Amino acid sequence: MTKSRNTASALDAFVAKKAEIDAMLERIKALSDDHFDTSPDEINWGHVGTISHYAELLKRITDAAFKEGEHAD
Repeated sequence: MTKSRNTASALDAFVAKKAEIDAMLERIKALSDDHFDTSPDEINWGHVGTISHYAELLKRITDAAFKEGEHAD
C-alpha cells in the first residue's frame, strides 16, 4: 500500500470514528437536556450514583483529550 493510500485509509477511518463520537455526544446532550429521562420528583440516591458514574467516565475522556488529571504532563 502506498503512503498516500495508507493516509487516505487512515483519514477515512478517523472521519468514521469522529462521526460515531459526534452521534454519541448528540445523544448524551439530548439525554442531559431531558434530565437523563428523570423527573425531579423521582430523583433518589440511585440516580445520583448513576449520574456520578457517567460523570466519571466522561472525566476520563476529557482528561485524556485535554491532557489533564492523570494524563497531565
